[in-house]
Amino acid sequence: MSNQTEEKELFHAVSLSGGKDSTAMLLLMIERGLPIQAVLTADTGMEFPEMYEHLQKLNDYLFAERGLHLTWLRHPKGFEWLMFEEKKQRPASIENRQRLGVSLYGNGWPGPRVRWCTGQLKTHLIHKEINRLKGQYRTVSYVGIAADEPKRIKSEHYPLVDWGITEKEALQICYDRGYDFGGLYQIYHRCSCWCCPLQGIGELRKLRQYHPELWERLREMDKRALAQFGPGPLGQFKKDWSVERLEQRFAAEAQQLSISSLKKERER
Repeated sequence: MSNQTEEKELFHAVSLSGGKDSTAMLLLMIERGLPIQAVLTADTGMEFPEMYEHLQKLNDYLFAERGLHLTWLRHPKGFEWLMFEEKKQRPASIENRQRLGVSLYGNGWPGPRVRWCTGQLKTHLIHKEINRLKGQYRTVSYVGIAADEPKRIKSEHYPLVDWGITEKEALQICYDRGYDFGGLYQIYHRCSCWCCPLQGIGELRKLRQYHPELWERLREMDKRALAQFGPGPLGQFKKDWSVERLEQRFAAEAQQLSISSLKKERER
């Protein structure tokens, strides 16, 4: 008698972040006729507007080619609820916050050590769905990691690695097929959440320049965080910078640049 695992149907699930690597993987899997039963994407709610447009375009192509729609995975409450409103439950967390005089609600800004956003809004949701599928099927999980990122490889299936496709080549594959991410990769190094505190100063400067409406939202979120959590790790956007201090710095830089440009114009 065959065991239960052998009796289960094979199921091919693709994890799609929407970035260049996972997009290239999905496009090539479709082109090369690889089996796909589901494409899972975890929505943090804090992606760039251009990324949502890109994902919709991918969804339309997936439906046209395979009759499938993206499977959207979302936290029931979302990023800002987790950041400001989630009530702490663990006694150790409550005791620690009471000792520090910090609000018992919300996780505050994510940091290098505590990346609760990635955990709760992305990886947890994907893993939960993959595990659910594994309970029903012999599930094969595909992840979009490029061949030049060997440190990120774990125990899933990585088509780009198998095909020897690098990050640079993955982006070109997307461009060649008409997926330009609304120009995001021409501005930013990575297309993660626009509010991420782990971005470099240069990326945040670009956010202020190219997405001023998102920059204003970030300023408001930072004011709320400082008011709720104070100047400690939970309320401080970056170790040495609040968003308001960055605003002052960027505004001063822009003014200096404007003065320099005016001087050069006069000297011509």
